Amino acid sequence: MREQIEAALGKIRPALQADGGDVELVEVTETGIARVRLTGACKGCPMSQMTLKNGVERILKQEVPGLTAVEAVEPRPPSSMPGGRRRPGQPASFREFRQELPFCASEPHP
Repeated sequence: MREQIEAALGKIRPALQADGGDVELVEVTETGIARVRLTGACKGCPMSQMTLKNGVERILKQEVPGLTAVEAVEPRPPSSMPGGRRRPGQPASFREFRQELPFCASEPHP
């Protein structure tokens, strides 16, 4: 089923990419649910749910027998580790990181 979904997404991608977006297949569940991640311009677009349900899901259901639904997963969080988890002791932000430095590169050295 995964290969069929990827092939169908290949037909949808040009329309999404024309507007600066894209879609990636994250997983296919045993119950026939395709989990996808909208990327690029689609990631923050207020119309992304409509695009997902009325466009992506509708076409995938027509193309892939046995597919029951399409769900969006959250965009990847910006982080140095998968899932957005920080390493123990890793600063939460650049500002926090700079505060941990003994001196700032833009300031004179002590």
